[in-house]
Amino acid sequence: EVQLVESGGGLVQPGGSLRLSCAASGFTLSVYSMYWVRQAPGKGLEWVSRIGSNGDTSYADSVKGRFTISRDNRKNTLYLQLNSLKTEDTAMYYCAADALNAARTRYRYRGQGTQVTVSS
Repeated sequence: EVQLVESGGGLVQPGGSLRLSCAASGFTLSVYSMYWVRQAPGKGLEWVSRIGSNGDTSYADSVKGRFTISRDNRKNTLYLQLNSLKTEDTAMYYCAADALNAARTRYRYRGQGTQVTVSS
């Protein structure tokens, strides 16, 4: 059974940091392009970051220079380091595998999410 389980979310003040983790089982995440996506209340799914099977990375302009995606192939786990957090980063964060459309709103696998709330 394929599973993606996110953890590491929480409440943090503006300017703070968090590290999100996504443990994969039932498949090898290094074979796929892996993504972090987020959804704020009342808004659609937003792509945040991607790491390819060859390790190349890319970021949405809104998080570039503040967030870092990585993976540990031995642990079959994906990470997202969130620094210099802003209130507009508040959202449910999901890890996902293998985008199925160009808009990056549908994925082969997606986890249940972890909530990040940035507030003073």
